[in-house]
Amino acid sequence: MSRPAVAALGAGRMGRGIALAFACAGQNVLLIDAKARSDAEFEKLHDEAVRDIAEQIAVLVDLGLLPEAAKQKIPARIDICDREAATAHLPHVDLLFEGVPEVMEVKSEVLGFATRCLSDEAIVASTSSTFLSTALAGMVHQSSRFLNAHWLNPAHLIPLVELSPHPGTDAQITQRLQGMLEKIGKVTVLCGPSPGYIVPRLQVLIMNEAARMIEEGVATAADIDRATRYGFGIRYAAMGVAEFIDVGGNDILYYASRYLSGALDNPRYASPEIVARYMSQGRNGLRSGKGFYDWSDTDVGEYRRQSIARLLDLLRIANSLPVVAD
Repeated sequence: MSRPAVAALGAGRMGRGIALAFACAGQNVLLIDAKARSDAEFEKLHDEAVRDIAEQIAVLVDLGLLPEAAKQKIPARIDICDREAATAHLPHVDLLFEGVPEVMEVKSEVLGFATRCLSDEAIVASTSSTFLSTALAGMVHQSSRFLNAHWLNPAHLIPLVELSPHPGTDAQITQRLQGMLEKIGKVTVLCGPSPGYIVPRLQVLIMNEAARMIEEGVATAADIDRATRYGFGIRYAAMGVAEFIDVGGNDILYYASRYLSGALDNPRYASPEIVARYMSQGRNGLRSGKGFYDWSDTDVGEYRRQSIARLLDLLRIANSLPVVAD
């Protein structure tokens, strides 16, 4: 195998998923065990990682995503090594993803170890879901080449990677990483160094509210999940959240929020100030020409047609198209 240009530091679930993502796209990857272990301990981890990767590939072959030959080709692109052996490989790596446990001392140690070996041009990205890029940047030699890259599990399947630069991140580094990720089919978004990125910050509210409704006896877990799969989730998969507000109407959100916060006697349902401000400015979305988006040049009829087409595609996947009589 030629020298891998991409490395995943940490051979757990996230590291294996990242390695699979690049290997499936035809790239060679170095998967590094970040923890110092005895030879026997590393051999055990190595064998476990090989089995896990093989099982993941076998599932994708069985489901028709990959050809049978992938069972041999893809694992051959992933080189798994221990920490000591990594020192010889890291100087040749262009992109390193750190994916060790969410313990600040552990991240500090492995980022220090890795960046002492990497070339000065290599990009360093932490997959941390907890620590902000501003908190981790100081652990990296030449922090201008560092940012957070938050993958969603399963990393080899979910397209989204949330990129969170810190104020000192070189803009060209961010652009380079976006390009490298998009080359393997990933979709990137940018967000500031704020707790929860975009997706976790949204989903923690939804998950807590689901648990709360079960606790209050509003609905069963099964019915909440059916509602999510066939109503809530499928609509937001076809249309983003901010887009959904604009299409429905910012004023609708304002009044719905007022009703729920009063009826449930809980301020968590109150809308933020931006909703009231936009309503006072007449920025109520698609029908007024401006909301969170500028709709002034939009062909509304064509937009609605495309929206329905996206929704129908998802309904076909869910086997939930409307019943149509002859």
